[in-house]
Amino acid sequence: QASLNNELQAASRIPLLVGMDAEWGLSMRLDSTYAFPWNMTLGAVKNLDLIRQTGVQIGEHCKRIGVHFNFAPVLDINTNPKNPIIGNRSFGEDKFNVAERAVALMKGFQSEGLFATAKHFPGHGDTDKDSHKTLPTVNFDRTRLNAVELFPYPQLFSAGLASVMVAHLNVPELTKKRGRPTSVSREVVQELLQNEMGFQGLIFTDALNMKGASEYKNPGDIEWAALSAGNDVLLIPEDVPQAVARLLKA
Repeated sequence: QASLNNELQAASRIPLLVGMDAEWGLSMRLDSTYAFPWNMTLGAVKNLDLIRQTGVQIGEHCKRIGVHFNFAPVLDINTNPKNPIIGNRSFGEDKFNVAERAVALMKGFQSEGLFATAKHFPGHGDTDKDSHKTLPTVNFDRTRLNAVELFPYPQLFSAGLASVMVAHLNVPELTKKRGRPTSVSREVVQELLQNEMGFQGLIFTDALNMKGASEYKNPGDIEWAALSAGNDVLLIPEDVPQAVARLLKA
């Protein structure tokens, strides 16, 4: 992977930003490397400095192979035992616990020059579906969303968070249109995340080849919808040439 990253950087006229899912270290995506505890285990660790040190170690490993962004920490609150995709990727079901530990892990990453990306905004914890396979629904009112799902985000913003990843979720209270993914909703990305919550960092979509997004619009159209909603970086378009052509046309 390090050799490939070096080869791609050498071939590009513009320095590339490299991102990776390394929630528990490089072993989330690569073999023959070190695995740190998953977040649920870290959620039981009382000493926050140990969690920060875990972030430092992951930061060193990512930088060593040429990765600039870690798509972590996960800020989802583990409130639904039927959730098929978050579960032990969450720090737990207590929002205060989640926020504290996410800040500690983020500080560890960023102290090593590895940018942290909080996810999955606005909150994938209380779903019983997987957004890789369908569009999950989060059917709560704004009072509940503020109190639980959105609770950890401002604390990471205040601590200097570099970026946020927006999930593919059906949250009618926020999008004002049932069935429109949050990742392509101007109401969620611009009005809520940027304007109301004041986030000024980079905004990533979750992978656009996931069914939660790809079944909403065709390749090209989904990328344009995501960009016009306010996202800065579009992850994993299904058809890159078609996406580029559509964006240039727009």
